[in-house]
Amino acid sequence: MHDGHAARQVVDIITGSWQSQALYAAVALEIPDHIAAGHTTDAALATATGSGTDGITRLMRLLLAMGVFGRSPEHGYELTPVSEVLRADSDSSMRDMIQLYGEEFHTAWGAVVPAVRTGSSGFEHALGTSIHAYLASDPGAGAKFQRAMNAGNVFFPDVLDAFDFSHCRTVMDVAGGSGQFLSMILRAHPHLHGVLLDLPHMIPVAHDHLDAAVGPDRYEAVEGDVFASVPEGADAYLLSRVLQDWDDDRSVTLLSNIRKALPENGRLLVVERVIPEEGAPELLPLLYDLHLLMAAGGRGRTLDGYGDVLTAAGLRLESVHPLALETTLLVAAAA
Repeated sequence: MHDGHAARQVVDIITGSWQSQALYAAVALEIPDHIAAGHTTDAALATATGSGTDGITRLMRLLLAMGVFGRSPEHGYELTPVSEVLRADSDSSMRDMIQLYGEEFHTAWGAVVPAVRTGSSGFEHALGTSIHAYLASDPGAGAKFQRAMNAGNVFFPDVLDAFDFSHCRTVMDVAGGSGQFLSMILRAHPHLHGVLLDLPHMIPVAHDHLDAAVGPDRYEAVEGDVFASVPEGADAYLLSRVLQDWDDDRSVTLLSNIRKALPENGRLLVVERVIPEEGAPELLPLLYDLHLLMAAGGRGRTLDGYGDVLTAAGLRLESVHPLALETTLLVAAAA
């Protein structure tokens, strides 16, 4: 007997990428910004985006049904809470994240079969280079990637409630990217001094953000390879969504370097998505686990998995704190 429910479920799953690409098209064509500027009809949006009216009508019909936009007889197309965060001038804009997911990451997912077969990066299969080499060599790619990652960092403020920084003097963000995580902590705790450690191509990006966010006297940005060594001198070390990009051997190497630098009363703060126990309802960590394979050849881990790499590096998992968007703060100390 034909199972109509199963068939519908298959269709809903397989067309999910069409919805994400429609959202990407809205951002790439800057439709939320055009609507905010008063272009609220199909004809006006077609002119503003340099598109044909028929294509815009059909795209907007889908986006209306998805709840991305609204429409009224008096005013035409209107922004919803979803499309408000797609505007370029929104304080919490997610447009850079959507562009990265709709372009590079969408291409990487096209290589899902060879990535699963080989256990290596879909990005590399699809684009012929690793994501790390791409970010280091392509002009502007590192900054674009960091803007995209920052758009998904709504869980950062939860760390301030989960960990007491009052006893620290210096905080080091290891592989800290643009420094958004570090700057949030420094703004919340004016007594702290910050250090950001990352590869040379990320240092100008970090300077731009940190100078504007906290001022040049509150931090220093240091060039370095975290797999070679991590400087001493901090009371708390931050590692936000870094271990997810690396296999266990490389992760243990990095964690061992932090352990060598960590004072006996210091703490390591690891922010990652933890894969839930089998049967748990959370789908997002499982989606991101496979996405990590597509993007960088990385992997998510269970709580036991993170405990294993911490233990192998001479660290012990001290406490676990749930954050927003199924993200977790793991606090580790010297074993």
